[in-house]
Amino acid sequence: MTATAGHRTPPGGTPLPGELLAQAPDERLLALAVTVGDLPLTLSDAQAPDQPLVWVNDAFTRLTGYSRVEALGRNCRFLQGPATDRAAVRRLREAVRAGRPVSEVLLNYRRDGSVFWNRVVISPVHDADGQVTHLVGAQLDVTAQVGVDDARDLELELARQTSSRLDLLRAVSDELARHLDYETAVDALADVVVPALASWGFVAVVGDRGRFERVHVVATDPHLARAAAQLEEQTGLWLERSPRIRTALDSSVELVPEPMPVDRADLPSRTTPRELQLLERLGLGSSLIVQLRARDRVLGVLVLLHHEPDGFGPETAITAAHLGRRAGLALDNVQLYLAQREAALTLQQRLLPHVEPVAGLDLATAYVPSSRYAQVGGDWFDVLPLRDGAIGLAVGDVVGHDLRAAASMGQLASLMRSHAWAGLPPREVLDRLDELVQGLGMAEVATCVYLHWVPAGDHARVTYARAGHPPPMVRLPGGEVLRLDQANSTPIGLTSHTAGREQDTVDLPAGSTLVVYTDGLVERRDRGLREGVAQLEAELQALPDDADATAVRDRLVQRLAATSQEDDLCLLVVRVPVSGHPVPQP
Repeated sequence: MTATAGHRTPPGGTPLPGELLAQAPDERLLALAVTVGDLPLTLSDAQAPDQPLVWVNDAFTRLTGYSRVEALGRNCRFLQGPATDRAAVRRLREAVRAGRPVSEVLLNYRRDGSVFWNRVVISPVHDADGQVTHLVGAQLDVTAQVGVDDARDLELELARQTSSRLDLLRAVSDELARHLDYETAVDALADVVVPALASWGFVAVVGDRGRFERVHVVATDPHLARAAAQLEEQTGLWLERSPRIRTALDSSVELVPEPMPVDRADLPSRTTPRELQLLERLGLGSSLIVQLRARDRVLGVLVLLHHEPDGFGPETAITAAHLGRRAGLALDNVQLYLAQREAALTLQQRLLPHVEPVAGLDLATAYVPSSRYAQVGGDWFDVLPLRDGAIGLAVGDVVGHDLRAAASMGQLASLMRSHAWAGLPPREVLDRLDELVQGLGMAEVATCVYLHWVPAGDHARVTYARAGHPPPMVRLPGGEVLRLDQANSTPIGLTSHTAGREQDTVDLPAGSTLVVYTDGLVERRDRGLREGVAQLEAELQALPDDADATAVRDRLVQRLAATSQEDDLCLLVVRVPVSGHPVPQP
């Protein structure tokens, strides 16, 4: 192609836009679009030193503020500045050197110093031999779009951080809620938080006198787990002599967690050589000390450590502050729960009748408190030797899990004992009990069963009456199981019984075992009452004939009671003696 007069053909014979005007109409329109269109375009000589610009269109000069005279003969890098991403520039350079098309978004500078985000697209032009002769560059101002993208990215990052923080807070709350033991809850807090936020760390809680009662050290790297465990076993000088930890524990105001470098200079003076060795093994770059504050006191500290001096960012500090407040309250709630539960269990045990051994009677009892409630329950049992040589047996359950239920349980147990001592038959004992409950305004509802046990040589005669209570079970020699499901009426305190209650009598041969229980033994969240009673029957059938009352009790509690008991349970086991076999001593 011959160059038109007044226009210079670039190396390689490629015509410049002015020459294109003399060609076919469609080519002239294309040349006009390229020359005067709104898309900034450039042409660089790929074979000249430093690949200078040999042509720019009007849109390029409008975008950059540089005239053609100022731009031609220079490499396009004159648009770069201090904040231009060097990695992106390097990627452009490598692509051009390899002769492949490339696109990057760069922060560029106009002639007046203002900045704009420039989407640069560079395409190589090849000659007939495949050699790159020129580079066509297209620029597009994407400042507005980048601003939107940056804002969106920032929003997404903030949302991600918030979501991650909430997930961690939720995980901590859920984990602490699972533990009713204080030391286990302390360990769980460190186990959940440290791997999520730090290289290693620990939770240290103090008692009323300010002494460390529990310390649990956790390392995120499994290879450092042994070092963490060994540090946990040390004397604790590294904690007691830490001025920053002591300040956090003694401060009367809430301290904002702030990342800071570990003061390593004075560590040898406030640690043992072994402690210092372990601390350095775990890594001493930066630390973040968080108060575990609950209401008006500090329970302890959560300390996060990173092996890098600047290992913690602002987001970690914010998350740690939220964790400190929530975890402190959760641990305090565990302490309150345990204190209330201890008082409740003590009260419950005091309210339960004290069962003395009965001569000639193989007897075993069990009371298993609920692990779900700090309050006392309403379950009770009683064994009362009567004046005529008979024995009164009672098991009852007041509805509720609070002090009112416990108080009612104590009253009902005493009332039933007094009526039984008077020698009344079971149905009258329940009638009198019901009359007093309603007559005295004791609004509680209770289920109970009263049995009158009369030893009669090689057997026992049992008369019983139930008030809405699960049926007692009798295991006969050989494994057959009877349900004492007769003589049932509505619970105590529910309705009046003008016609009186019913009672039933059974004779139990030698070697028979009577089992009386509350519904906590057979009913729970994952097992209905009927299924529980059926399982109790199956367990009794599987027992050996020579199992004494204690063995029966232990097996039933082991097999039927839950690991985490949802409801109180009482269990009373009585076995009819076999001639020639001494009754086991309690």
